[in-house]
Amino acid sequence: MRVLATAGHVDHGKSALVRALTGMEPDRYEEERRRGLTLDLGFVWTRLGGDHLAFVDVPGHERFVPTMLAGVGPVPAVLFVVAADQGWQPQSQEHLAILDALGVRHAVLAVTRSDLADPEPVRADAVERLAATSLGKVSQVAVSAVTGSGLDDLRAELARMAAELPAPDTEADVRLWLDRAFTVRGHGTVVTGTLGAGTLRVGDRLVTPDGSAVLRVRGLQSLHEERTAVGAVARVAVNVHGQGDTTLGRGRVLLTPDRWLSTEAADVRVTGEPVAELPRCVTLHIGTAAVPVTVRPLGPDTARLTLRRGLPLRVGDRAVLREPGGTRPPCGVTVLDVRPPRLARRGAGRARAAELETMTGRPDGAAELRRRKLVRRADLRAMGVPAPGDPVAGDWLADAAHWNLLKDRLAGHVLEHARAHPLDPGLPTEAARRLLGLPDRALVDALAAAQPRLRAGQGRLYPADSPGPALPAPVRAAVDALRRDLARTPFRAPEAGRLAELGLDRRTLAAAAAAGALLRIADGIVLLPGADADAAAVLRALPQPFTLSEARRALDTTRRVAVPLLEFLDAHGYTERVDEQRRRCRAE
Repeated sequence: MRVLATAGHVDHGKSALVRALTGMEPDRYEEERRRGLTLDLGFVWTRLGGDHLAFVDVPGHERFVPTMLAGVGPVPAVLFVVAADQGWQPQSQEHLAILDALGVRHAVLAVTRSDLADPEPVRADAVERLAATSLGKVSQVAVSAVTGSGLDDLRAELARMAAELPAPDTEADVRLWLDRAFTVRGHGTVVTGTLGAGTLRVGDRLVTPDGSAVLRVRGLQSLHEERTAVGAVARVAVNVHGQGDTTLGRGRVLLTPDRWLSTEAADVRVTGEPVAELPRCVTLHIGTAAVPVTVRPLGPDTARLTLRRGLPLRVGDRAVLREPGGTRPPCGVTVLDVRPPRLARRGAGRARAAELETMTGRPDGAAELRRRKLVRRADLRAMGVPAPGDPVAGDWLADAAHWNLLKDRLAGHVLEHARAHPLDPGLPTEAARRLLGLPDRALVDALAAAQPRLRAGQGRLYPADSPGPALPAPVRAAVDALRRDLARTPFRAPEAGRLAELGLDRRTLAAAAAAGALLRIADGIVLLPGADADAAAVLRALPQPFTLSEARRALDTTRRVAVPLLEFLDAHGYTERVDEQRRRCRAE
């Protein structure tokens, strides 16, 4: 299926023409048919060249330009209509300006009412006007919906244009802009729209950008036929059910879950009028949505838009800025950045304008990564940008130059900490994360693993050539005494009084553990290195599974030590819980 919209001045015969082409009535309301004036979007279709061609018929009256924008926003091509007996009119110009702002590149020109006046002067004038826009050189046909003259030629041109439209990506994430929502008795909520990319299937889950609606697709129709799946491009009616289905309507959008970012601020490039001359408050039209925005000029043709409500925008999206009720022509918008940085410092706006000048609006993963330095792959995809390489840790992507700089900075922080704290030379991983301003500790671990000047152990980072803390002689003597105690009773960790008698506090015990002289089981609980493996060997000799009490007796220790020791063994894979009371040893 291919989908196109009509465009043109009011009373130039758009609805009459698609009625003659399809044999279907695009005006859905009795008032429209009585007045001969299209007030809302109409939807009809026919078969051309072996495929279906669907029309979104839009109103041409100046009062209904927002409705017209909702009709043309999601579709890739238009049937532009100009009447031979009236020629080019104000809404002809505004509709053309809107199509140019959206970057529409495919059109057929129909000069209607050719039975009432010579179509040639109007055709020549319209062709010249269209050629100066994104539509470029278009095919044109003189027609009469009354006599049928030219209809076969128009069908041929429409079929040819439809065949030349770019193939849609049926594997893309779904973003269905809604143009209608209504209730069907016995079925519930039904929404309709033009599916521009992706595939919808019965059973799919869909969400709104703010998460207020989480819906399941209960049924699908396309061109009044029941379907189990519909791929783009297509007109679809979707029976949805779930939390929030009563909030749906024109201008809302349904999305593939977890694949889109809801954007409330976007940096854009504006065409059609200098940014400095735009009103501060205008309306952004994209898809079927119309959202008030505040404009902050940045460069001559770039601006930051702050949206009244979040929309699922992606880099490269085309949209329209329009002043409601104003006389200014609509402006085109190309989305450059859907996660722009804050502009809090003096001069930040000028710096940002210079950066935006280098951005094209075409998704470029490598360039985006250079700008952001660190970004999750899923977030990059949600921005509409392909990932340029493999993650460095988890889902995190890193710019290579920035990653190398981080490795050097991390090594510097670790070496500085070791020099400043010889008794405790290991820099905690969390402290390193804060020093580098990183969003995830996994990034610190990956940096340390990639930096040959460092080694990691027990949640700390050390210089690679450091054997651990250099224990002062009094501390070494106290630790040696403690080791002699443990040699006699290996699982009876010293009491707090014994530690105090030897002059060992939390800091010196941590240093001894880092030096490999002791094994820290928990706060204030230390054993000899290797005691964990020795304890596991003792427990394997017990009937499996065993209780805490049985383990305590077998290890000849106290409950104070047995509880944290068993938790330590669980965490390190020696043992595992069977239920609330019993454990068993894991297979070696």
